[in-house]
Amino acid sequence: MTARPLPSLFRCRSGAAAAEMALILPMLIAIMFGGFEGGAYLWTEHKVVKAVRDGARFAARQSFSVFDCSGITDATVLATVKNLTRTGQTTGGTAKIAGWTNEQVTVTAVCQTGESYSDQGVYATESSGATHVTVSATVPYPSLFGTLGFDTTGATVTASANAAVMGI
Repeated sequence: MTARPLPSLFRCRSGAAAAEMALILPMLIAIMFGGFEGGAYLWTEHKVVKAVRDGARFAARQSFSVFDCSGITDATVLATVKNLTRTGQTTGGTAKIAGWTNEQVTVTAVCQTGESYSDQGVYATESSGATHVTVSATVPYPSLFGTLGFDTTGATVTASANAAVMGI
């Protein structure tokens, strides 16, 4: 066998595609998994935003008698609002996001007086004025990267929704 001269080595193209693939593959994998993670985060955020909105709407349709200016006074209604927010059902159900508990849902109410609408319509007979209920949640984000061994502790999704109490 004869030795190839050095200039012919630089002209040889065999294996160039494999070398280029080896250089590009890590970046392609990172972009692909980053796209998956971004999509999963947006989907999780959408579920939390929709859930707190549904919880606030449900809470706002409860009787004026279950509210005072600091929140819901009826523990059963409070538990129902939290469960509906977390699962989409008034009783039972499975959490919309793995690891989401009722303790991660907060329900507050604020009485507003002095507003142009707080002494009219459905609020005319309410001495505390118009009550607004806010449902908030801070949920741990179940990261796809976390399942691959990356440290994603502390990643959360937070949402809040507000609705005026209309009574029943």
